[in-house]
Amino acid sequence: MSLGETNQKAIDTGEKYLNTSYEYYKLKIFQQLTITISMVFKAILIGSFLAIGLFFMALGLALFIGEALGNYTQGFIIVGLIFLFLSFIALLFKKRVNDFVVNLLSEKFFN
Repeated sequence: MSLGETNQKAIDTGEKYLNTSYEYYKLKIFQQLTITISMVFKAILIGSFLAIGLFFMALGLALFIGEALGNYTQGFIIVGLIFLFLSFIALLFKKRVNDFVVNLLSEKFFN
């Protein structure tokens, strides 16, 4: 085997490796992209249904409290205060929520 044949064989092997790596990364990017789009779509879909359900539950609770108090305005104010309180609690735990989301997404993407 001459030096020229060895060089050509090394070049062919290198090109084959590059082409294979390129195809692998193309597939890997496609996989990650489809996982991401799927997760976003599911989050929007589920979030929408949860938001609609929460809206109607809050409306019902406000009407129930307002009827019990004899003043619907007070019922809506109380429900609004409940939401403010829950928002404050969520703000206190945002670091834990962020860590949870990062861990969950890193497991999805890097495994």
